[in-house]
Amino acid sequence: MSAIKMPNKNLVEIFGYAPDDLTPSVRSLWNLGACPFTNRSCSKSNHDSSVVYGTCSVTTKFGDCIICPNRFYEHDYATLKTVATDVFGKDIEFLMFNEYIKRRGEKSNFVVALGQNSGKEVKIDQSLSMDWVLAKVDNGILSEYVGIEVQSIDITNNYRDCWYAYKNLTSSTRSIPISKHGMNWANVHKRLIPQIIRKGVVYSNSKLVKSGLYFIVPDVVYRKFEDIIGADIPSVNIKGKNTLTIHTYALSDTIPEHGAQRTLIPVRKLLVSLDEFSQRFISGPNLPTGEELDHAVKRVLGNQE
Repeated sequence: MSAIKMPNKNLVEIFGYAPDDLTPSVRSLWNLGACPFTNRSCSKSNHDSSVVYGTCSVTTKFGDCIICPNRFYEHDYATLKTVATDVFGKDIEFLMFNEYIKRRGEKSNFVVALGQNSGKEVKIDQSLSMDWVLAKVDNGILSEYVGIEVQSIDITNNYRDCWYAYKNLTSSTRSIPISKHGMNWANVHKRLIPQIIRKGVVYSNSKLVKSGLYFIVPDVVYRKFEDIIGADIPSVNIKGKNTLTIHTYALSDTIPEHGAQRTLIPVRKLLVSLDEFSQRFISGPNLPTGEELDHAVKRVLGNQE
């Protein structure tokens, strides 16, 4: 295929691969609407579910960014297995729920992943659903568990024209229209941080939780967290039920050949106090002052400063 003129604002991955990848095995995912990371149907569709978009990541001015949490589950949920090893050690077997059902009669120890694609999500009430719980089962008895929250970021506007250009891509295509997506950074302080704090508090009150809550997130998005809580939040040395462990990831460099995927690259591992994290959200170093609020109200009223 001749070189295509790509827009600066672009889609980065669709159904797990470069959007201009015409490899037959890749295009079969478009036809099936299938996610290569969960081996299930893709959940990203339009409002009436008539079009499955399969968009995993997009460009931003801060770097390529994952917009679908399922993108974190490459290599058979390797990010979850990393947490399991960190909490329970490398010698205990990691099982998805269906495997556990087949083997739960064995006299052995397992770490069992409970989540949307493995059994079901653990729900406390209608308003609080845990993304993942890794449960340590000793000879059929729950002995300990740890929570994992997986977050990406929502977009604003749409990338419809850009997406359809890739869907209808041919060897004669010469250019792709710019994507009109924006990034919903406001959700960081409106929804994402409050959700982490709320769930972290629930886990910290459990008698069976010893390592608090783990948080898996794109490094690009966590940098937005730092705009609010500060980049200098002190680390702690020992995991406990009142700690938050943060694993940030980025996508590897663009691959030169089609038919191959970019991979997740670990960027940072942070261990912080949940109380410190919560306090910085409430009254952190970047919280606007009352004087700034006064000026903002005056501006809306049209008052002279």
